[in-house]
Amino acid sequence: MANPLCGVLVVSLEQAVAAPLCTSRLADGGARVIKVERPEGDFARGYDSVVHGESAYFVWINRGKESLVLDIKRAGDAALLDRIVARADVFVQNLAPGAAERAGFGSAALRARHPRLITCDISGYGEDGPYRDMKAYDLLVQSEVGLASITGVPEQAGRVGVSVADIACGMYAHAGILQALLERERTGRGSGVAVSLFDALADWMTVPLLHHDYGGKAPGRVGLSHPSIAPYSAFETGDGRQVVLSIQNEREWVLFCDGVLGNPGLATDERFSSNKSRVANRPALDAIIAREFKAMDHAEATRRLGAARIAYGSLNQVSDLSAHAQLRRMTVASPTGPVEAVAPPVQVRGETFAPRPIPALGQHSDAIRQEFAP
Repeated sequence: MANPLCGVLVVSLEQAVAAPLCTSRLADGGARVIKVERPEGDFARGYDSVVHGESAYFVWINRGKESLVLDIKRAGDAALLDRIVARADVFVQNLAPGAAERAGFGSAALRARHPRLITCDISGYGEDGPYRDMKAYDLLVQSEVGLASITGVPEQAGRVGVSVADIACGMYAHAGILQALLERERTGRGSGVAVSLFDALADWMTVPLLHHDYGGKAPGRVGLSHPSIAPYSAFETGDGRQVVLSIQNEREWVLFCDGVLGNPGLATDERFSSNKSRVANRPALDAIIAREFKAMDHAEATRRLGAARIAYGSLNQVSDLSAHAQLRRMTVASPTGPVEAVAPPVQVRGETFAPRPIPALGQHSDAIRQEFAP
């Protein structure tokens, strides 16, 4: 189970985040991933230089791959890639719209030549429609699907602080490829998977969209509060720290009023006796809770919440995550030194994950050229 994809060969014409995230998870599963890079390299290598001089993005999503430098506009390099694809199980690409087809590596043509091949095309807006040829980057897609409009404080829209469009797309691509591999086991034939950043994030926007389409109004920007549940917000304690708490049902509301606020009568106050009424009267409710939390320090507030079995979390900084008792780390080898990275979220019971190294640009070019020589 540690390497369920052992024996699967993945070839990826990839750059940036979405496709590399997908293929890095295939590599984690034991697949052999040949990452095809331009002579200047995946431009994500140059996003920053914070990890021993390397990019944090590249370090995060390129472990376990082999780096092959090719210029597929050159006949010899295109022929080499064609020979590799002929032996591959999966072909992934997220080049600019139409670029793979123009280079002779369109997915439909590849599957026609190699019926067992699974192809995965990752794009910004999909293969059809008026936005097909538009460039798409994470913040642009966050804005286009309306995510930015419901993120932030009432006065200003905001960007989600990580590249959620790329991440969502890469995750869906990974799932789609795994499904296609299972289907091929049954039928013997490959298939074409296509995922776009827009479609991936639009799926994540389903609940706000349904509120708009069926409820007449999309959720507003409420900062560190939930738009349709109360109390589900951040409150500052007397020592300046903030605690985010969540009440999910009326039983918890009663326990919260008694055990945390010390005000059991508040639970039956008609302004707050149901979630609907609490949302309608959120300013008054938040003022009451804020006053009580300011009278406690962080330790006392979290002690009371824990004792009452109320869900809560501390509003941490990234520095707090770095030292978090729950954070699982692993050591990954890179060309410039070991990296203490976040361990994969998926754990296989009884197995210990051993990450393979992050490749230098073109590190495996000579060996792959020899292996796939005509």
